[in-house]
Amino acid sequence: MPAITEPAPAKINLALHVRRRRPDGYHDLETLFAFATEGDLITVEPAQTNSFTITGPFAAALLPAQNTTLTPNTTPAKAGAQLGANNDEAPRSSSTPPGNAPWNGNLVTAAADAFTTAFAPEAHHVITLEKHLPIASGIGGGSADAAATLRALARLHGISPTDPRLHDIAAKLGADVPACLANRTTLGTGKGDTLTNLEGLSGTPLLLVNSGVAVSTAAVFKTWDGHDRGPIPEGNLLDRARLGRNDLEPPALALAPVIAEVRTLLDAAQGVLLSRMSGSGATCFALFETPEARDTAATAAQAKGWWTLATKLA
Repeated sequence: MPAITEPAPAKINLALHVRRRRPDGYHDLETLFAFATEGDLITVEPAQTNSFTITGPFAAALLPAQNTTLTPNTTPAKAGAQLGANNDEAPRSSSTPPGNAPWNGNLVTAAADAFTTAFAPEAHHVITLEKHLPIASGIGGGSADAAATLRALARLHGISPTDPRLHDIAAKLGADVPACLANRTTLGTGKGDTLTNLEGLSGTPLLLVNSGVAVSTAAVFKTWDGHDRGPIPEGNLLDRARLGRNDLEPPALALAPVIAEVRTLLDAAQGVLLSRMSGSGATCFALFETPEARDTAATAAQAKGWWTLATKLA
């Protein structure tokens, strides 16, 4: 059976309103999810034993340090930590070959374990994550990878992509995973996993910019002031996004002030329709009128040594 490759596109939050903290530790929120056309890649194929390999520009940031083992709840980057950039010096686990991670290494293998338990208890898989998106950056990285793993395994085993058990698995893996599993523009409510389909802005030029500083989602939520500033307004998607906000941007700025520099560059760009920080940061995004305007802003960001992804909305 041939290998299955599934994209794990970058997720952005066009708006993110945090309404209240829930007794279960999550937060009730309203968010406008949208997706880029590019991101990470997941490849799965059947095998005699499980194995998990991480490649790509950001592989080093996810591979475990010497003599440590990651679990699905491990946070690979703390607030203010520099993103791994020198891929020739990636940390390795002493128990795995170069480029490989323990099977229980992150959300990808957690998703694979949950899938096989539900659908194929005797199955084993070779899984490769080609990591192109920076970690701890507010664009869904781990959630998108987990969701792509579920979609790829569903294709491999002939499971309908709308099987409700896939959504149930996704919801248990993380608040953003169901949206990433759907992989389309939606309104997320509750803890973000109750989804309503929306008409999107497909094809709109999109630029993602990250300064190279990671922020911890847990730290950002902990720093949130707890004030409910109201719901996302009604209207068409762009108007709703423009009239909305990201309630996590102020606490993220307190942890990583460089986010303000990124926002300043994007806000001042010619032809920008909307710019904002995504998720809990530190990646910021901008929508543009034309690809040329997007590419000009990307060049300016690259001149500062920042990571960029010039793409478009799916």
